[in-house]
Amino acid sequence: MPRPVLSTYRLQMRGDCFTFDDAVNLLDYLERLGVSHLYLSPILTAAPGSTHGYDVTDPTTVSAALGGPEGLQRLSEAARSRGMGLIVDIVPNHVGVADPEQNPWWWDLLRHGRDSAYADYFDIDWDLDAGRIVLPVLGSDDDVADLAVDGDRLRLGDLVFPIAPGTGTGTGTEVHDRQHYRLTGWRSGICGYRRFFSITSLAALRQEDRAVFDASHVEVKRWFDEGLVDGLRIDHPDGLSDPAGYLRWLRELTGPDAWIVVEKILAADEALDGSLPVDGTTGYDALREVGGLFVAPAGEAALTAVSRAHDPEAEHRLKAAAVTDTLASELGRLSRVITAVTAHNDPQLPAAIAALIGRIGVYRSDYPALDAILPVALQQTACTAPELTDALATTAVALSNSAEVVSRFNQLCGAATAKAVEDCLFYRESRLVSLNEVGGAPELFGVTAAEFHQRATTRMRAWPSTMTALSTHDTKRGEDVRARVGLLSQVPETWADSVARWTASSAPPDRDTALFLWQNIFGVWPVGGNVTDELRSRLHAYAEKAIREAATRTSWHDPDVDFENEVHAWLDRVFDGPVAAELTSLVAQLEAHARNDSLGQKLIQLTAPGIPDVYQGTETIEDSLVDPDNRRPVDHAALRSAVERGDDDKLRVTMAALALRRARPQTFLAGAYTPLPATGSAATHLVTFQRGEDVVVAACRWTVALAETGWGDTALPLPAGRWRDRLSDRRWAGLVQLSELLADSPVALLERTDD
Repeated sequence: MPRPVLSTYRLQMRGDCFTFDDAVNLLDYLERLGVSHLYLSPILTAAPGSTHGYDVTDPTTVSAALGGPEGLQRLSEAARSRGMGLIVDIVPNHVGVADPEQNPWWWDLLRHGRDSAYADYFDIDWDLDAGRIVLPVLGSDDDVADLAVDGDRLRLGDLVFPIAPGTGTGTGTEVHDRQHYRLTGWRSGICGYRRFFSITSLAALRQEDRAVFDASHVEVKRWFDEGLVDGLRIDHPDGLSDPAGYLRWLRELTGPDAWIVVEKILAADEALDGSLPVDGTTGYDALREVGGLFVAPAGEAALTAVSRAHDPEAEHRLKAAAVTDTLASELGRLSRVITAVTAHNDPQLPAAIAALIGRIGVYRSDYPALDAILPVALQQTACTAPELTDALATTAVALSNSAEVVSRFNQLCGAATAKAVEDCLFYRESRLVSLNEVGGAPELFGVTAAEFHQRATTRMRAWPSTMTALSTHDTKRGEDVRARVGLLSQVPETWADSVARWTASSAPPDRDTALFLWQNIFGVWPVGGNVTDELRSRLHAYAEKAIREAATRTSWHDPDVDFENEVHAWLDRVFDGPVAAELTSLVAQLEAHARNDSLGQKLIQLTAPGIPDVYQGTETIEDSLVDPDNRRPVDHAALRSAVERGDDDKLRVTMAALALRRARPQTFLAGAYTPLPATGSAATHLVTFQRGEDVVVAACRWTVALAETGWGDTALPLPAGRWRDRLSDRRWAGLVQLSELLADSPVALLERTDD
């Protein structure tokens, strides 16, 4: 019987610095921290040197670099001996093919083509080039002339491809022309297989085929047959042809008691389909809600005035452009399938598909709970672009008659959302960048207490065991950076004045770029003002990634070296010039309030409905930015020392909350969620709720204004009974003055002591 999942601790497994045995050596610390389950990043065999594991090259084996099956066995047994368990992240949507020789299935496919035993494992567009698989992996089409025959391989520098039996005589070009694949330049925009978004090195698997599912889950099945793991995190199920069908097969494989959560990115007005046989999402929805509580709505107007004018149509345009440009190969394939299904060749069809996807505000709309989204989007698109009405009708007919069209349309929709919104728009919007997060809704400017309580109540009723998160390996900024940036909503005029002054004195090459980067720089600026070489390097790397993702002046495909050099030079002027002292002064002035928000959101996440995940290292204040920055190795020795010292407030809050979860599991797994409103003049500065009958959580917010007014007459009517604060050890009952309850801390965690 699996151990009940009360909390998880995400570990980024890496063959170069954190293996199964390293995790075994960390178990004593994690046990003391109070987590119930280790949550491992992908552990199947990945590309050599992979630092993340999502580029799996052999899904049938555990990574030897991490310690192989023996290492996993040791970790599982060692965790079990301490009453802990394992959750593992798996990647069903795709495998890594950057180096074909490393992936046995892909290598065999390229060698034998349609005669390969694995021909049906991949989603190949066999009609694109007369049965040859188009591989856009060359610098240009002309590079084919430089291919050389090397035994039974074709070689071009580090690129190696198999030669089909009996086709290896002649020049490299002549041999290439006889293969089951055709190598092309990556700029062609043509790809002969479905991939993960637009990443050519990640080829999609056809999990809708039961044989493919069984072959790719043989190792996962072993884990459950032998009781090695207790649950799974499913990476990007929306990329699959049939996510719901896949999850049903997975539930059969794992059994009814396994804890399964899916990386499902929900829009603010989207609910997870209740028919899915899972325990919930990986927590981006909760991340938005918890963090949004600490954004002060009063700052919206002033921050809006500072930022680039918001364009409500930007998302629609960017998604349509992503479909047309970045995902042109996928659009072409979908258009051909629709034409074949309807026997109607409409030249407007690609434009209609792109415009329609631009109007769909979710990753995919074919879940039963989302049946109303597509028809509304069809109507909106027709009203906006009446010239596309006939092509939209053709699309609707195909969607009604073809399961393949439905799946390909929705796979394209998800890829467009990721590329246009998360990987582009969220690097342009500069009003308050802490809201520009995976699953975020920056246009809503935070979350009211009313919204939060309603969503928490719904989560407790519908998905009590869903994961909740504040930081992940994919967040754009770590939780403490977001907390500090969110603080700007409390001092918008101060921020506006500072940005105007700093921009004038530092002369950035582009105003919009500077507006976006200022908040990120502020978010990680050291309190003492000491910009180390490491931090300088990290911010330069972040800035380069950010401006390429934004794609307004430079991009990944067409980098503008001159502009990028100007941005780097500007950053150095900021680090080394007079602005640095002002940044340090502002950070020091607001740091206590930023820490208050960090503690408040942490305690709420750890105690609100759901199963909280602690991303590695976030039990203390840290300053991570987007990947790969947030996947850096963690200094576990420093964390151990912090536990011994007992002087780290965030660590103390984390340990207290996790300990209480272990002491009162039913309170958090099944206990009710009840908002507890405070009374008095400063009541809006408090977020309070009760779990079950025996836990009360209180966290203050918007503390910049609160520091000026004080709590005054504000009080919290406690439920009946006697209560002890797990953080201060003070005792309370009845009507408690907030000036007393939160005299020494911005948060309180009360446990009933008379039950």
